[in-house]
Amino acid sequence: MRVAIVENSRITHSGQVGIALAEAGAETTTIKAYDGEPLPQPEDFDALVVFGGEQNARDDERHPYLPHLADRMRRFGDADKSVLGICLGSQLLARAYGADNLIGTAPEFGWCSIEKTGHGKTDPVLSAVPDEFLSFQWHDDTFTLPADALHLAENQSARHQAFRLGRASYGFQFHFEANRAVVRDWLVQFPDAVERKEPGWALRHDGLAERHGALSDEAGLALARAWVATIGS
Repeated sequence: MRVAIVENSRITHSGQVGIALAEAGAETTTIKAYDGEPLPQPEDFDALVVFGGEQNARDDERHPYLPHLADRMRRFGDADKSVLGICLGSQLLARAYGADNLIGTAPEFGWCSIEKTGHGKTDPVLSAVPDEFLSFQWHDDTFTLPADALHLAENQSARHQAFRLGRASYGFQFHFEANRAVVRDWLVQFPDAVERKEPGWALRHDGLAERHGALSDEAGLALARAWVATIGS
């Protein structure tokens, strides 16, 4: 099982996705796209993971590789390879299939509740979690759904929380990879960004992690394992 992992930020954690890939014995190759490393080719890998980043999905002037990454995600999907886009990755997947990116219209941060749609309840990946579950959020942008996408999950802050295209191209707006260790490191690495996003959140972190972290971690690992199970199936 050969999996390409594209990073869009200097500090990127694979979290629950990395755990699930390791459990499955996957051979992973990390591509630092933000640093100009060549993007993966579908013929060389069985699956593609694209993680988040601080840039928005239309920030082509400062990050000229973004349209090429969106196109590469579509090429993987059209080749029936499993694709996973998280946060920025989901926004790029939506872009790749002709949807609009809505910049700055859906700010959301912290552990939040998410609900499955009717399609989500029967989806092979989303069916791994309860109809309502917790996950970590950190985003300002959202997107419209591509024409052929199945809408899988939603909440009041951003209606399009998850979608699927074809057999196994998935976009997740929420950071289900972000377990408690990842969230804590984000707080250490980006204290000023967290304070701007949610003033005083750092002081509330420990209590919030105690109340919500375990359930979020459980849902995230279930989703990661279910997506990994789609690779090559």
